[in-house]
Amino acid sequence: MSRASEAVATVARMRWDHLFDDLAGQLEHELRAEEADLQQEEERLRLGRLTLRERIAAVQRSADPAARRIRYRSLAGEMHVLRPLTVGRDWMAGDLDDRSGVQAVVPFSAIDALLLDRGQVEASLAPAPESPVLAARLGIAFLLRDLCRRRTALAVETSTSVVTGTIDRVGRDHLDLAVHELGTPRRESAVDHIRVIALDQVLLLRL
Repeated sequence: MSRASEAVATVARMRWDHLFDDLAGQLEHELRAEEADLQQEEERLRLGRLTLRERIAAVQRSADPAARRIRYRSLAGEMHVLRPLTVGRDWMAGDLDDRSGVQAVVPFSAIDALLLDRGQVEASLAPAPESPVLAARLGIAFLLRDLCRRRTALAVETSTSVVTGTIDRVGRDHLDLAVHELGTPRRESAVDHIRVIALDQVLLLRL
């Protein structure tokens, strides 16, 4: 082969090499773009499936203790701050309004809105751990039956009233509260009446 022919062949190979390099670069770019699109779509789907419980539980897992204080507005229009210690399937429980010794149970159905700062919003959107805690499976009826079994005196707040006493029994959608003063044990002589309260009317339980 003459030098001229070799030169032409070398130029041709260089052009093919550049062409293949360009094609490989375009393919890699398209694959990366496709992967990024898939990841964005998966994230959109994940966010679309988020529940209120998952967002509250994510805030509770925050590394900053101050960030775990959740400010919320109840359906009655009242503002509260709760530092959740436990997050159940449809309720949360913890220290209420930074008052020493005052604990409360809040059904999620009683929450009108959460009032989160920017850091809490970001924390609330974080993926949940793959192994959920046991509390995530426990509904509020289970908790109320435990309080009933322990004969725990408490205050039940609804949209129209606040009553104190001891839970006598818990049905599927209601509870029986033996109404008496918090400072007295549950005795027949101390009970004013039995109030049957629909669970969907309970805004807050103060212990």
